[in-house]
Amino acid sequence: MDMDFNSISEAFESKIRIAIQCSLLNGPKSFSELKEITGATDGNLSSHLTKLENIQHITVDKAFVGKRPKTTYTLTELGRQKLSEYVDLLESLIKLNDN
Repeated sequence: MDMDFNSISEAFESKIRIAIQCSLLNGPKSFSELKEITGATDGNLSSHLTKLENIQHITVDKAFVGKRPKTTYTLTELGRQKLSEYVDLLESLIKLNDN
């Protein structure tokens, strides 16, 4: 199997982006939940979330709970599909190396 590593989406170039997308498989998460899961700083997490939003892997919902703002992030169908394809690619590489 020939693999063009340049074909891997930028969504999977960072372990933080991968962690964000995997954590959203179970449903929406708040910024603070994602920060705790990834261990990223506010600025770093924010930049990765923006990148994932720009490539339409996640959606952002901003609301108020009482008088406090709350931002939640959800994996889109496209994001779910691309994550599944990425996992399939990794599995095929593992199987290739098992032979």
